[in-house]
Amino acid sequence: MNSTVSDSVLTAFDLSDVGSSDLRAFGNGHINDTFFIEKKGVILQRINTRVFPQPDELMDNIVRVTSFLKEKIKKRGGNPDRETLTFIPTREGKYYFADTDNSCWRLMKYIGDTVSYEKAENKMFFRETGLCFGSFIDDLSDFPASTLHEVIPDFHDTSSRYRQFMKALEKDRKNRVKKVKNEIEFLTEREFYSHFFNRSEFPLRVTHNDTKLNNILIDGKTGHGICVVDLDTVMPGFAAHDFGDGIRTGACTANEDERDISKVSLDFDMYRAFYEGFTDGAKRTLTDKEISTLPDGAMVITYEQALRFLSDYLNGDIYYKTDYGEHNLVRTKTQIALLSDMDEKSPAMRQI
Repeated sequence: MNSTVSDSVLTAFDLSDVGSSDLRAFGNGHINDTFFIEKKGVILQRINTRVFPQPDELMDNIVRVTSFLKEKIKKRGGNPDRETLTFIPTREGKYYFADTDNSCWRLMKYIGDTVSYEKAENKMFFRETGLCFGSFIDDLSDFPASTLHEVIPDFHDTSSRYRQFMKALEKDRKNRVKKVKNEIEFLTEREFYSHFFNRSEFPLRVTHNDTKLNNILIDGKTGHGICVVDLDTVMPGFAAHDFGDGIRTGACTANEDERDISKVSLDFDMYRAFYEGFTDGAKRTLTDKEISTLPDGAMVITYEQALRFLSDYLNGDIYYKTDYGEHNLVRTKTQIALLSDMDEKSPAMRQI
């Protein structure tokens, strides 16, 4: 048997006839361990309990949201087995199983004839991505967001991220502050981004909070986005945060760890495409103020991510996986370069 999946896990999900040769590592996620069992048409996944220490709350969020979505999809004549995730309970009726070493596992149906992409290949595809994430917010507009668990507290609380950054500066565990004075100056000068959004001014939505391109499944025949996946970070939040992270990851002209910052900028055509898709998908839900502050969401999230990368660098690279010593610093500089370009393009971003 595959050393990473015990017999007890397979028995719990009624998969006793599955052998080691049937388990195939799947996807390229950095958080959970994922296996595809083709003959059963299912995905078996180990939840990373270091990141998500409360799997009961995590799965409660996901099951309630997907059940709600299935009813919405049925009412509009869609296919609930393809347009949202379906989780399969254990023999005991639970949606996760904890084995003897306290690893937590879940099982879901595989959605076939779909593809996902790491990078937007064209404007039409990126618009489709924005449409899916906007529609996700729209479909869940009448779900009581406040009843969801905050599985990662303060995940997009930029003021909290700023405080963590200042603490990392103060402790300077690896004696690195002297190397990053320019980056520190840039981020402290823009501290105003850390308190741009607050809960008294913006509606609390059910948000995805990790709106990367590869979290959309594209139908292999039609080319349309059909399903939002990776729902671990679904929590109460602001629409602008989902919009902003989509822009940060998908409308940048370079990879997140590009060493040559001259290659880093905001692709305005891609920005426009995602904006049009996102606002079209959520047009029945978003308020005028939410729409007018979407560009701010892109800048706030980029700022927030720069804080997180630099904080981790100062703390000794304890959160993000790194491939070399200055990896988090390179990531920080990339986010700063992107935010600088957004600052310059801000008037055009607001004119759309």
